[in-house]
Amino acid sequence: MIDALPDLIQKTRLFRFLVVGVGAALLLFVLSWLLVSLGLSPFAGSAVAYAIAFIVAYSAQRGWTFGAEHDHATALPRYLALQAGCAAFSGLVSHVAVTRFGLSPVAMSALTTVAASALSYIVSSAWVFPARG
Repeated sequence: MIDALPDLIQKTRLFRFLVVGVGAALLLFVLSWLLVSLGLSPFAGSAVAYAIAFIVAYSAQRGWTFGAEHDHATALPRYLALQAGCAAFSGLVSHVAVTRFGLSPVAMSALTTVAASALSYIVSSAWVFPARG
C-alpha cells in the first residue's frame, strides 16, 4: 500500500493540473469575450483576460496542484518562462501540423493542446514546482 502512494500522488497532481488548466482556458475564453463585448479592443481585452487567467492559473497550480511548497521568487519567474516557451512551442507544433502534415484546424488544435499541455505538466513538475524531499 505504501508503495502505491507515490503513484497516487502523481495521478492526483495530474488530475489537479488538468482541472486548473481547463479552468484557466475557460476563464480566458469567458473574460476575453466579456471584455471585448463590453467595448475593449480585441487586443486589450484579450491581453487583460490572459493576464488574469495567468495569475489565477499560477496561483492554483502553485497552491492546489503542487501544495504551496515553492517560493514565489523562484516559481513565478520559472512559470512565466515556461508559459512563454509553451506559447512558442504551440506555434511551432501548429505550423508543422498544418504545413508539413496537412492537418485540419480541429486536428491541429487538438494536437497542439495535447502537446503543449504535456510539455507544461512535465516542466512544471520537474522545474517550476519540483517535488520536495
